[in-house]
Amino acid sequence: MTESEFLNLTDGIFSRIEAAIDDAGTDADYLTNGNVLEIEFDNGSKIVVNRHTANQELWIAAKSGGYHFARSGEQWIAARDGAEFFSTLSAAIRDASGEDFQLEA
Repeated sequence: MTESEFLNLTDGIFSRIEAAIDDAGTDADYLTNGNVLEIEFDNGSKIVVNRHTANQELWIAAKSGGYHFARSGEQWIAARDGAEFFSTLSAAIRDASGEDFQLEA
């Protein structure tokens, strides 16, 4: 995948995350600045989603830890444990917000 294709794909993912937070009514604010999407919750918790263009990976930094995801077919999979990006991010948002949240792959 070219760098441009990666950026377009991950732009769409960032937009999906933002829309899901809005649609769920989650008590959180988000801000995209370049390659970073920061999600901050009313309780002070924060999750950072970063697209690492050089490696064509998505990274999540949350209270539960740091995760790196690479594209595998149509999914983003963590090399460390095989976890899927959207389910990992959903769990991190549920933990940070204390609210029910599910982001579909």
